[in-house]
Amino acid sequence: MKKLLLISIISLFSLGVFAQDSGLGLGLIFGEPTGLSAKMWTSERTALDAAVAWSFSGLGWFHIQADFLIHNYDIISVSKGKLPLYYGVGAYTAFSSDFGLGARVPLGLAYQFEGAPVDVFVEIAPGLALLPDLGFYIGGGIGVRYFF
Repeated sequence: MKKLLLISIISLFSLGVFAQDSGLGLGLIFGEPTGLSAKMWTSERTALDAAVAWSFSGLGWFHIQADFLIHNYDIISVSKGKLPLYYGVGAYTAFSSDFGLGARVPLGLAYQFEGAPVDVFVEIAPGLALLPDLGFYIGGGIGVRYFF
């Protein structure tokens, strides 16, 4: 049983040895809102990002959000790993005692570790709430994802 567990752990890590600019990453985001984060690469520089999360302010909204992201690896150089600036456009829907819908424009940095299938990120996402009322808001957070 111990050998099977050890083989399983080694296999899981060897699946993610490739860089974090491919595959599917799952993790957590802490901020506004806080919850589960997913990222799937569509090319070397583009990705789809999504979250299922909870806002603990105001009415306590349950959020589902999705973004299309473009990564620029040329702005910030680091000695190990990669640190792309990313930006994009997306949408969210939110549920509480009311229904929310809006657009978001995420801007962030994602540090991709060299030799480890993990990234950490920080982002800010100004947006336009369309429902239940028209208005501007700012979301964002910090997070971590493991890539398979």
